[in-house]
Amino acid sequence: MYNIIITERALRDINKLDSGLKNRIGKKLKQFTKNPLKYARKLKRPEIGSFRFRIGDYRVVFDIDENTIVILRVGHRKDIYK
Repeated sequence: MYNIIITERALRDINKLDSGLKNRIGKKLKQFTKNPLKYARKLKRPEIGSFRFRIGDYRVVFDIDENTIVILRVGHRKDIYK
């Protein structure tokens, strides 16, 4: 099982979301900690991160270090890659 670290930038992104969406993202991230690479996609342009999770219309951009998932950004799919 992987640990999750949320960066300050990702925390600001999450705090902008409504509570229902926060809960949904939290539940999914908890599920993804068992085998994150099964649910992740590698980003073609790794400037903002190496991988992403898709949770509905939202994307969670992250890196993996050993047994730790480092959440870098959280946002709507139309805005996250800008």
